[in-house]
Amino acid sequence: MASPLMAQQKVSYSLSFPNAVHHEAEISVTFSGITTDTLKVLMSRSSPGRYALHEFAKNVYNVKANDSQGKALKTPKATPQQWNITGHNGTATITYTLFGDHADGTYAGIDQTHAHLNMPATLMYAKGFEKVAATVAFNTPEGSNWKIATQLKHEQGNTYSAPHFQYLMDSPTELSNFDTAEWTIRDKGKEKTIQVTLHHNGTKEQFNEYVQKTKQIVAEQRAVFGELPDYDFGRYTFIGCYMPQASGDGMEHRNSTIVTSSQPLAKAMTGLLNTVSHEYFHSWNVERIRPKSLEPFNFQQANMSESLWLAEGFTSYYGDVIMPRSGVINAKAYAEGLAGDLNYVLLSPGRRYHSLVEMSQQAPFVDAARSVDAVNRHNTFVSYYPYGAMLGLALDLTLRQNYNKTLDDYMQALWRKYGQPEKPYTLTNLQETLAEVSGDKAWADNVFQDFVNGSHLPDYTPLLAQAGFELRKAKPGVATLGHPGLEFTKNGATITTGTTVTDPIYKAGLDRTDIILTLDGRKIRKEKDLEKVLKSHKPGDAIPVTYSSHGASKNATITLAEVPLLEIALYENIGKELTPAMQQFRNNWIGSKVKE
Repeated sequence: MASPLMAQQKVSYSLSFPNAVHHEAEISVTFSGITTDTLKVLMSRSSPGRYALHEFAKNVYNVKANDSQGKALKTPKATPQQWNITGHNGTATITYTLFGDHADGTYAGIDQTHAHLNMPATLMYAKGFEKVAATVAFNTPEGSNWKIATQLKHEQGNTYSAPHFQYLMDSPTELSNFDTAEWTIRDKGKEKTIQVTLHHNGTKEQFNEYVQKTKQIVAEQRAVFGELPDYDFGRYTFIGCYMPQASGDGMEHRNSTIVTSSQPLAKAMTGLLNTVSHEYFHSWNVERIRPKSLEPFNFQQANMSESLWLAEGFTSYYGDVIMPRSGVINAKAYAEGLAGDLNYVLLSPGRRYHSLVEMSQQAPFVDAARSVDAVNRHNTFVSYYPYGAMLGLALDLTLRQNYNKTLDDYMQALWRKYGQPEKPYTLTNLQETLAEVSGDKAWADNVFQDFVNGSHLPDYTPLLAQAGFELRKAKPGVATLGHPGLEFTKNGATITTGTTVTDPIYKAGLDRTDIILTLDGRKIRKEKDLEKVLKSHKPGDAIPVTYSSHGASKNATITLAEVPLLEIALYENIGKELTPAMQQFRNNWIGSKVKE
């Protein structure tokens, strides 16, 4: 029950878009029942689902304040993101202009076609009002036909509400003339509505196909856990924006997700649905099965967790594996995507520098974080998304092979223990649960020692062979000097990216901005020049290179290596026998789990 003080406090927002064509919103917020002499009003520095700082205050200006009688109040800044309001009479209304021209899961994008709003990038808030319910009125432009898609609770007309600050900030909203569809699922004796809203330029037929495949994805993910989450207002909303001005992104929220792309349905349906699959899995994993290190989310600092390998990585694994289970892609397409992730994780040198836990803790530096200085992350970092996904793959295949269990069983166990009722987990909790599911504490302990707190990974070849997937070299016997970015000109081939420690070109001493002049005596001015040299040699050959480094001519020797890329081939496509046992294993792994 709310205290008498809290019952007197109110927060009311109003948003209008009179200058949408120039990416501006006019926003007002009224705080009533202020109990301190100084009202501290802030813009967020971070956003749920993101782990780096974004300094949203940079897009706020024309800040003004008045008391309930209309008296102007001063708005001095205490920090770059905080305004201190004094002289109020218990009520203060702050007005400001917001600039937003980046439609994705983190920022705000406003133009004549829509207002795409991530709330931390949009709304000011006040200290002392974190537990107070808020109302938000969206004033759509006259004649715009804009509708409202949000996980906020609908009150009346264009007014919505949030029960408290954390929920408000977790509630992205799209205002546009979007397409919409919804369906109801009977789950645990409750009616749960799934809504798809999509701002796009595609056809109705394309939208209907997108909705139908989203239904299949929802059904398969429900089958993983055996039930849907209890959405707070009985509804989950996919908020999509596939417009030319959007940036590719996906961002999970408690009862909704934002999915964005500049690519239309006609060109990128499958990839866009893969993002849908990833983000929807988050409604269990990370929104409810949640690491204790992210509780509560701090909007004024970077948020670090040791468990993003599971929160994001396992979600990536399931986002991908649900695609063949739902019939959106076939086994061959799934294998190709899996090979891409395995190549990245197995061939990246970053594992020699950081464990999987430590990769997770790098998120504040890499999760849409911005910097102007060159970094060495191509050598020192492996993204916890595919890295965690490939650990999920290893655990799934090992559980199936040795314990007659699956990663689905593990996720169900985490759901029962930490998702309902919601109880944030620790790393130790994850280890204990793996031991319980497998029945093998020693194995679970080794997994966390070697793979999670360490940097090892298992041999994937025999694991994948169980399903008739052959992991093999993609280009055996083909020579390479590595894969740096190269820009070819009449002066030579300029290295445009940092070189990788495992590449021959790195070991020969070449790095970014160096210009390769000749290789094995041949001038390198076009990509074909490089290809001709490499085709005339085999791995292990040592060849001379001349290059320019910071204006000085240099000579070195490069010992060529074999192209390390791997591929996954289906047994039936390479003339190998796909046994009934392999076929059954494959069906149990990537076949549908939905029971009619």
